[in-house]
Amino acid sequence: MKIVMLNGQTHKGSTYHIGHQIIEKISGNKEIVEFFFPKDFPHFCLGCYQCIEDQTACPYYAEKKEILKAIKDADLLVITTPTYCMHVSAPLKSFIDITFDYWMGHRPHKSMFRKKAVIVSTAAGSGTRTAIKDVNDALLYLGVPSVIKYGIAVQARKWENIADKKKEKIERDTARIAKKLSSAKPPKVGFKTRFLFYIMGMMQKKDWGSSPVEKAYWKKEGWLDGQKPWNT
Repeated sequence: MKIVMLNGQTHKGSTYHIGHQIIEKISGNKEIVEFFFPKDFPHFCLGCYQCIEDQTACPYYAEKKEILKAIKDADLLVITTPTYCMHVSAPLKSFIDITFDYWMGHRPHKSMFRKKAVIVSTAAGSGTRTAIKDVNDALLYLGVPSVIKYGIAVQARKWENIADKKKEKIERDTARIAKKLSSAKPPKVGFKTRFLFYIMGMMQKKDWGSSPVEKAYWKKEGWLDGQKPWNT
């Protein structure tokens, strides 16, 4: 299994440790690639929209393409983010922003419709739900059909300070998640993803998309003629 771990922080704290616990418990052979934000992508989207006409015209394309290639090649995405002011970490959000041109409304990649993902978020108290939602929304529009969400209030600033009883719960939870992810069964594309794809296809047919370049991309993939990315 090819696994890409996207870490919304550079330090290896509670969220990172939980993400790694899940990966370590997944059965079978694993090939793991990790990225840390902002170290591996210290940029913000400029809103220049150059990517709409030519994705290689993004000012940060050289760095962006290396991460995106790893993501496209992966079977599983493990995304970790501590809770920053009740939401996703700013470094991870900046990477999400820079990938909007790969969303279903623009030029989605068919490999995304065959992936599994798990989102991990921790907080001292509340906030993991909204942080996870930020990431889950992005995965939905990228086309990822199977997402496991895990948030927990660790009630500590550092991994080593988490109470033993809480760590025991985390051990049980990560084992349960890893068991689900170990299945070789391909993910099923649900109604919500199918419906969004249908709506985006209708927009492209009616020339309501962002660019003729994007419509040409959909046409080339066969998606305006009834083909679906999860069937190819």
